[in-house]
Amino acid sequence: MARRTMLTWLLLLLVGCAELGYASARFERPFDFERDTFAFENELVWSYDFDGSGAWRATAREPAPDYTHRCFVLARTARQFFQHARFEPALPAPDDESLRRLVREVASASPRTVRADAQRIVIPGYPSLRALSEARADVLREEIGGAVWSYVERGNWRMVIPFSRGHQARTARALVEAADARRPSLLHLVRFPRIAINHAVLVYGYVETPERIRFVIYDPNAPAAPAALLYDRAKRTFFLPRNAYFRGGRVDAYEIYHRPWY
Repeated sequence: MARRTMLTWLLLLLVGCAELGYASARFERPFDFERDTFAFENELVWSYDFDGSGAWRATAREPAPDYTHRCFVLARTARQFFQHARFEPALPAPDDESLRRLVREVASASPRTVRADAQRIVIPGYPSLRALSEARADVLREEIGGAVWSYVERGNWRMVIPFSRGHQARTARALVEAADARRPSLLHLVRFPRIAINHAVLVYGYVETPERIRFVIYDPNAPAAPAALLYDRAKRTFFLPRNAYFRGGRVDAYEIYHRPWY
């Protein structure tokens, strides 16, 4: 019995160590917004704006969009392509069935591990994820995962535990270190228990001053250009500027898809 227990713990330890590969990886090239992001967006269910009294309000969009609640899916899969795929534009483009198989293979690869360049999944016929998603959007939308994966992401439990300022300072330092290693970080942005925001972005760069750090992010809701997430050093707090879905203000942030437990 004791031996069985020891073997079980050893197996768990080995699995955990294997999944920590991405957290210490250093990539040869940086994440490139024009190359490594999706051309299509995670559509908003609601339209947001301030009303005449200054209150932030939401109204249903008409007609109702059909590709929503995929921010976690898009952010995660963009990183999976970055860490697991290689594009070969000189090769013939695949038919739909072959492309579906390749996309499923990328989307099922662990976002917590890395692989050698020779072992990367080859995507023929296109120079980048951006180009592929412009030309074959329907196939990608259907194969990278449904909205349910935004709700069952294993790290969602963390949002219910209060975030200390020390935790946020450590998160900011970790994001800087990851960007220095050309390692994009998946970040969950949240306000809890009053859910003013519950969103996923991909952090891949930063500009810092003595007062703050301006993180450069891929926001699946806004694929036209890079967005920003601000960190105030004195307040040890993240701030997301106003955009089409958030009124602007403080957010809590934590990294996901980088540890066995989240």
